[in-house]
Amino acid sequence: MEAMSHEGRGIAHIDGKTVFVFGALEGEEVRIQIRKSNRNYDQAVTLDVIRASAMRVQPKCDAFDVCGGCSLQHMKNDDQVAFKQQSLLEMLEHAEINVGQVIPALRSSAWGYRRKARLGVKYVRKKGRVLVGFRERNTRYLADMSRCEVLVPEVGHRLQALADLIESLEARESIPQIEVACDDDHVALVFRNLKDLSSEDTEKLIDFAKSNSFWIQLQPGGPDSITNLYPEKQSLYFSPLENDDIKIGFRVVDFTQVNAGINQQMVKQALGFLDLNKQDRVLDLFCGLGNFSLPIARLCATLTAVEGDQVMVTRAKENALAHNIDNSDYFVADLTQPDPDTGWMKQQYDKILLDPPRSGALEIVQIISRFRTRIIVYVSCQPASLVRDSKIICDSGYRLTHFGVMDMFPQTAHVESMAVFEQERKHSN
Repeated sequence: MEAMSHEGRGIAHIDGKTVFVFGALEGEEVRIQIRKSNRNYDQAVTLDVIRASAMRVQPKCDAFDVCGGCSLQHMKNDDQVAFKQQSLLEMLEHAEINVGQVIPALRSSAWGYRRKARLGVKYVRKKGRVLVGFRERNTRYLADMSRCEVLVPEVGHRLQALADLIESLEARESIPQIEVACDDDHVALVFRNLKDLSSEDTEKLIDFAKSNSFWIQLQPGGPDSITNLYPEKQSLYFSPLENDDIKIGFRVVDFTQVNAGINQQMVKQALGFLDLNKQDRVLDLFCGLGNFSLPIARLCATLTAVEGDQVMVTRAKENALAHNIDNSDYFVADLTQPDPDTGWMKQQYDKILLDPPRSGALEIVQIISRFRTRIIVYVSCQPASLVRDSKIICDSGYRLTHFGVMDMFPQTAHVESMAVFEQERKHSN
């Protein structure tokens, strides 16, 4: 293997044609099987490792070769983090973006970290049994797995128990998925039921919840149809900072970061780079439930938080109110089409935090100079959009002073990162 792709696949050439090999590491000699041919490249899987890399380790999960959930379990976690950091630095260098200081990667547990997931459920008639888990790699079929090592153990080690439960239900063919969401103290499961459950099935779910200390909800329709099954009253909260009294309320279907340990480190690091004081006016874009907003608001003069989802903004306001935070304003706005005539767009801010989706914040960074901000902290979950947006920010009179990755998704090729920009010159417009 000559190198590795940004997706974590080995790269080789056969008769001049590029081959991407799942399960192979740089420097290894492997025997492969080509699974898909394209005009310019082939896709293959590793059958045998003839000469192993020092980075190689035995995958922890028995389903690693087929499950689409993980792609790097065969690589030591230290090497995973180094690979992700180096890949992003190379992308920034290729875009001719100078990085001031590379900061140490944020890391937490490499296993049992994932507190948010959507599990597929399928009753396979030919086998007479139920499968619960993630889809196979590059197929629509569910992987046959009895446990998952990256999910929180309360769920990941009970996949077979969940499968056995659903197999015992009359509605075994009418439950296509289970949504998993954990807060700091509870595990909530939302069963998507395509038809009403019988009283017998309901009792089985309640008994399962009691014996496994789960909270269970039912979803017969869209997200608004979700109701509590057991217990009758359920309230989920997470702490964005360790050893802090801020608790952010959320629902199972709300977006929250999957890795609690990394999220707390990430928020703390962002606050450090913002270097807030009681005179600062701060703008938080793509604010969600208030993961960054609430901690920021306690340290600055005023906070303006903007999010495209009305439901999320409502919850962010509720979370601020619950903590008696009265120096923040929350707005609903489509940040892919920012309106320059909107009130918050006409203001100036000392510091800005952005936490956009995978598509990035192109339309915002194109007009970032209008806010005349001194410091920008950009939290990214997609390398390509980060590099694109960073180039625009730097061309707008800023320099990239600090950069580093955060190991939000160990065992996968997904990369979360943080970039800090400081104003290089004053703007006339």
